[in-house]
Amino acid sequence: MKKLLLLCALLGFVPAVWAGGYANTLRTTELKAKPYTDSQTLATLPQRTRVEVLARKSGWTQVKTATASGWVKMLSLKLETGAQAKRGDNGLGTLFNVASTGRSGSTVTTGVRGLSEEQLTNAKPDPQALQDAKRYVVSREEAQRYAAEGKLNAQSVGYLNGGQ
Repeated sequence: MKKLLLLCALLGFVPAVWAGGYANTLRTTELKAKPYTDSQTLATLPQRTRVEVLARKSGWTQVKTATASGWVKMLSLKLETGAQAKRGDNGLGTLFNVASTGRSGSTVTTGVRGLSEEQLTNAKPDPQALQDAKRYVVSREEAQRYAAEGKLNAQSVGYLNGGQ
């Protein structure tokens, strides 16, 4: 059930709204006029720029800086939340912690940005959306033909066992 819930969240079947509050840019990023890659660039925000979060649309977040407002890619931001903001942690790392590595204490995590623990807990699967996604399944022959047309080299990758 947890895997289905996470899959639904990752595929965007859960409404996600995180407006209000603040965030910091993780890297130098473009501030766009509209939430599109090819939209006009209004400014370039340096890494660690603090912004006010206004709204979210798809993979984009509307933000306001001291001098302008516009849209940045959601994955270019790290949200600040309450007391956790002081530590620079948005809290989702612990929710989706999947591995720790070495003596460094570094952690490998997978998460869904912009969703609260409550939203993830109360998420409901959307069977129709899953059926719609199945339209994109292709046969092995179609995949091989596409790869050949793109001059891609074949690599053998083992199949997942589906968590069983």
